[in-house]
Amino acid sequence: MIFFLVSLSSCTNDKKSEILKDRVQQMKQQEKMETTIANNNKQSVKAFFKALENENVNNLIDLFDDKGKQVNPYHSDIFPKGANGKEGIRNYWAPVFPNFDGMKFEIEELYAMEDPNIVFIKYTGSIILKNNSGIYSNNYYSTFKFNNEGKIVEYVEIFNPIIAARGFGLIDKIK
Repeated sequence: MIFFLVSLSSCTNDKKSEILKDRVQQMKQQEKMETTIANNNKQSVKAFFKALENENVNNLIDLFDDKGKQVNPYHSDIFPKGANGKEGIRNYWAPVFPNFDGMKFEIEELYAMEDPNIVFIKYTGSIILKNNSGIYSNNYYSTFKFNNEGKIVEYVEIFNPIIAARGFGLIDKIK
């Protein structure tokens, strides 16, 4: 930016005006492109949760890059730490669906960050447990990182492990 301003000072007023107009146009185009990327990535996040609700592991996997990963930093050595690659993510999620009688995810907040390839989401998950055992509900925060092709390269799921352990009858497993 300093170079731009220094080089601009050596120009005539007409030339300065033309350069400034070009620069403003470039900035507007860049902003439009970033907004499009951000909106597409937010739609992919919504598609991620729709795939979970529909128990459609293939649609879920299609959203990820071949080297995509899921990270669960608060696994507390009770829950899976995450998964790597499409097959790892498939192996993580495929056995989950038969264990429940349905899932619902209510999105409370959804934001693309300054980098439009990063999306933050705050949501509530409500999972119907089998055999009329009740509903497990937890609050979540997640980040999704996307590559330039719009595929998820990293999904980080942050949840309260105490609530999860209680919901699944694992509270005695907490160390």
